[in-house]
Amino acid sequence: MITAHMHLAILLTNTDGSEMTAMELFKHGRGIMWPILLLSFIMITVAVERMIFLIRENSRRQPSVVNKMLEKVEANDIDGALELGKKSNDYVARILVYAISHKEHSLGNAFTRAANQEMQRFSQGLPALDTCITAAPLLGLLGTVTGMMGTFAALNGGGDIGAATGAITGGVAEALIATMCGLGIAITGLLPYNILNARVEEARHEVEDASNSLEIIINKSVNTPSHFRSVSSPAQSTTTPAQ
Repeated sequence: MITAHMHLAILLTNTDGSEMTAMELFKHGRGIMWPILLLSFIMITVAVERMIFLIRENSRRQPSVVNKMLEKVEANDIDGALELGKKSNDYVARILVYAISHKEHSLGNAFTRAANQEMQRFSQGLPALDTCITAAPLLGLLGTVTGMMGTFAALNGGGDIGAATGAITGGVAEALIATMCGLGIAITGLLPYNILNARVEEARHEVEDASNSLEIIINKSVNTPSHFRSVSSPAQSTTTPAQ
């Protein structure tokens, strides 16, 4: 077959032997390149926005403020802990402020609700990025199929194969360009996707650590002897002495 004697470089170069530019590659990739271009735009936009978000959140982290809040809660200085947390932009501090503010109703549910809201902020964009990484190679494969279909259509045209060389090489070039672009988008998107996933897991561990610390402090305050004395003293005061 005529394509068996063609070098890969020939399929991706112009007739004068010069390398194709990005616009020429896009043109030879034909119609399938438009959805691939759209995916690449979405992926870059989401990745850049999420990276900016991570940089901003990392700059706002104040572990020392979180520790001081927990110390004030342990010292039963709830107002001091709330005042300290409201001045901070740390997401863990915001969770603690919300949980402590609603401790009279349900501390656990309040903490869970605030934590879910913060984790949702960290997870935004990940489904879109995952979709781009998954769909890009599939679109490249679709371009491969359509390109090879064009190649076989030219071979089966019944005319002179030499005259159909342009259509044959065009179909093969379409297949190669679409596959290359689809795989390139998927490989490029893996790096920010894994970084974002790792940061979400790190944030989840930080929230769980704060939750466990707060639970230990609350349980410790409940089980102190002074608490039992304060609970038992009203019962003793209401006991009627025997006559």
